[in-house]
Amino acid sequence: MEGVRWAFRCGAWSPSRSEWLLAARCVQQEEKQRIGQFVFARDAKAAMGGRLLMRKLVCERVCLPWDAFQLGRTTRGKPYLAEPSPGPGYAHWSFNVSHQGDYAVLAAEPGRQVGVDVMKTTKPGSSSVQEFFRIMTRQFTELEWKTIRSAGSDWDQLDMFYRHWTLKESFIKAIGSGLAFDLQRAEFHISPSQLQEGRVYSQTRMHLDEEEEESWRFEECLLDKHHHVAVALGTPEGPACDDAEATSPPFTLLSFSELLSGATPLSDEDPAYWESFQSKQEAPVPQSEAQRGQRTSGGASE
Repeated sequence: MEGVRWAFRCGAWSPSRSEWLLAARCVQQEEKQRIGQFVFARDAKAAMGGRLLMRKLVCERVCLPWDAFQLGRTTRGKPYLAEPSPGPGYAHWSFNVSHQGDYAVLAAEPGRQVGVDVMKTTKPGSSSVQEFFRIMTRQFTELEWKTIRSAGSDWDQLDMFYRHWTLKESFIKAIGSGLAFDLQRAEFHISPSQLQEGRVYSQTRMHLDEEEEESWRFEECLLDKHHHVAVALGTPEGPACDDAEATSPPFTLLSFSELLSGATPLSDEDPAYWESFQSKQEAPVPQSEAQRGQRTSGGASE
């Protein structure tokens, strides 16, 4: 059974009143409330897209009606199917969502751990790229910094930095460790040196505590020239499969109508929810490099 890779371009989504209110009706009440608490519309749209991606997955792959299940979070924030438990004949699906930049993405696999992270390559505020790297020094190993700094121009180095970042975060999210994990424990040996849009790569290898970790597989791709995505895949449960022969599925970009295909509203329409959304500023002013230097694992992901 093949895994699922979906993306929704929430950054380009300017929801109409009917779209936003319908989306709000199709998520759980506590999720709706949490999304409504975001200060900026950009973040509210991204979070809404992430929750809808997860409900669509359970509906289509676990074959449960949209209104017949509950999603939960572990103590470290990883999403899971809380109820009902999938019955006999259904594969245990692991799924994960990330949203940053212009996209919300979902990766899901039957019978194996999965984590996903998306990052947009952007300039680090008003200071230089090298000053940003100085702030982030402890997040990467000497080998990783050598790879990053040898990438070419400042922009190319920044692009390689975010490529490494998505790999690390995808692994942390797959194992559910969150902020407690020391990023230097996981060292990535990048291959190939450059990625092309439209292709999925799985040659990069991870060394965990200085030993090559052969049980984990990593997929990398570009959603566009500025957005890196990494998917971390644990050891498959059940009969062994040869990952060397496995095909990595590409991300499918979903429209809003595709995202809600098969959806059933879970609550009544709430006109005040639209008024609250309309009052939000789209995005904050650009962050300073000091703000960006703080780890935000989980803040833009689920």
